[in-house]
Amino acid sequence: MCLGSPVTDHSSVFADVRRGMIPAHIYNDAEIFALEKERLFSRAWVFVAHESEIPHNGDYVVRRVLDDSFIITRDSEGVVRAMFNMCLHRGMQVCRAELGNASNFRCPYHGWTYRNDGRITGLPFHREAYGGDAGFAKTGQSLLPAPNLGSYNGLLFISLDPHAEPLADYLGDFRFYLDFYTNQSPHGLEVRGPQRWRINANWKIGAENFAGDMYHTPHTHTSVVEIGLFREPKAQKRKDGATYWAGKGGGTTYKLPPGTFAERMRYVGYPDEMIARAEQVWTREQQRVVGEDGFMVSAASCFPNLSFVHNWPKVEDGHDVLPFISIRQWQPISHNQTEVCSWFAVDAAAPAEFKQKSYRAYLMCFGSTGMFEQDDVENWVSLTNTAGGTMARRLLLNSRMGLLADDRPVVDPLPAEAFHGPGYAQVGYNEHNQRALLRLWADHLETT
Repeated sequence: MCLGSPVTDHSSVFADVRRGMIPAHIYNDAEIFALEKERLFSRAWVFVAHESEIPHNGDYVVRRVLDDSFIITRDSEGVVRAMFNMCLHRGMQVCRAELGNASNFRCPYHGWTYRNDGRITGLPFHREAYGGDAGFAKTGQSLLPAPNLGSYNGLLFISLDPHAEPLADYLGDFRFYLDFYTNQSPHGLEVRGPQRWRINANWKIGAENFAGDMYHTPHTHTSVVEIGLFREPKAQKRKDGATYWAGKGGGTTYKLPPGTFAERMRYVGYPDEMIARAEQVWTREQQRVVGEDGFMVSAASCFPNLSFVHNWPKVEDGHDVLPFISIRQWQPISHNQTEVCSWFAVDAAAPAEFKQKSYRAYLMCFGSTGMFEQDDVENWVSLTNTAGGTMARRLLLNSRMGLLADDRPVVDPLPAEAFHGPGYAQVGYNEHNQRALLRLWADHLETT
């Protein structure tokens, strides 16, 4: 009898993670990554596209969930579908282009053809090679659909688990905060991108950073503060903000100067017409987070690997700022390499000039050559490289910021009257959100 390699018991790793002491090697460990593929990305809801990327019948994009390629298409009847990008014959990738418009997809290997709803429409020499339907009945044959496809505010997600809970239940209370990024008017969102590039860093680091790390901003991004491009990363501004965690996601906020909802929206650069549209779609409680509580959302992460940015740098000389939104995904390639996918997002009804300037702000700060991007990646690559050594297996990283030795919070959570959003919110520097995200990670990896 041939015995395979023994399976490592990771129970102590998960126990340490849950108490906020992170085994350093989880950021560069091939065995941990294999477990993530098997137990996390095979079950969770993973973002793949936005519906505005396929606005017309026949439009498609090709996206991956780790090693699995999917054609995300709006078929000839206008139905959005996700189909596994593999021919039923010899397994060739049916669609080789990244995006386009097509009524049919033809496999380049042997010419089998599929409609854009996945149904097979033809194969060469069907009668001669197969005896017609007697050998291969085309009726009912189609490209393999994704086990689960869901949409929220136009964000399209796939779960490889056919028994996954509905997307809305999975997102839970985090939907309240998703609306700030993805539902600013009745006209919905439009996106540009994605820009794609690879970094030699573990995927979890970016997700954690965007989930709640306000602490790094005044240090890592000092140069941005010094040149006056971005007024908000100053240490005091960040410390006065709040972090929030709700269900499957959480993020950071800035504390705004006193004012009404409209005044505070103008402070971050929104014109009155966009403010009026936001008032049409945001609930009373969502408006109170900004208008009464004085918090404006900034970065956020949705478990496992989807993040958002909302910020407002200066794009021209003077004191005026202009906001931008970015959607980004940390697509794991290996235990020590990640493909970053970054979209620019904007209210579809925004004025043309606003869209143009907002896009410029996005490119300046994030995107493949953005100033914030370069600062962050240098840290993440260094962390990943160091985590791959022998000594890292002896080190527990302290991720207990915001907790006393007996697990009581250093600062009490905000009461409901001071923060009108759901979940747990806390002012000041802390690592509550990073711990919450990694606890979800541990829960998935520990479930067989």
